[in-house]
Amino acid sequence: MSMRFTTKVRRGMVVLTAATALVLSATGCGGSGDDKKPESSASATGSSGSNPNPQEGQADEPLAELRGSDGLTLQITSAQRDAGGFVTVSGTLKNDGDQRLTVPAAVRGSETEIRRHGMSLGGATLVDSKEKKRFYVLRDTDGRPLTTTGFTSLKAGESLAVFMQFPAPPSGTDEVSFQLPTFASGTIQISG
Repeated sequence: MSMRFTTKVRRGMVVLTAATALVLSATGCGGSGDDKKPESSASATGSSGSNPNPQEGQADEPLAELRGSDGLTLQITSAQRDAGGFVTVSGTLKNDGDQRLTVPAAVRGSETEIRRHGMSLGGATLVDSKEKKRFYVLRDTDGRPLTTTGFTSLKAGESLAVFMQFPAPPSGTDEVSFQLPTFASGTIQISG
């Protein structure tokens, strides 16, 4: 077996394990039986967009509020470590401006594999300065980022619930820097 084939198989198994863990965690987070719809809904312009999963234990106060260009803000409400070795960062992307705003394409990152799957938050990273490591958004076996996808713009005052899933830093690391292109960086606490 060639080293290249072994590496591809190993990478595929890691991604398959990540996708399976995501599906199992989403299935295990069943609702409370309350079928009420949210008061305000965020529109996505693509039909293949992913819906974020609400995280239990989200803080009333955001972990960080990051300012982007033209009045965009990203409030990070939770960074939850799970037993499968992943960290799911959840929050709200909001247009604080007074007119419709196109979300900058730079937030999806510059990697060809992620860019070919459309608009996403695939450019997000977590930086563990203690261990000197950077963690990128996970991808499924087809190269799609495990993050909110399918949005292009937000109306004035509109909010969109978002999530991003990363490999978990070592268990001793509970504070990381969150980075997203065109936004200021912010330090967040990982729980779980």
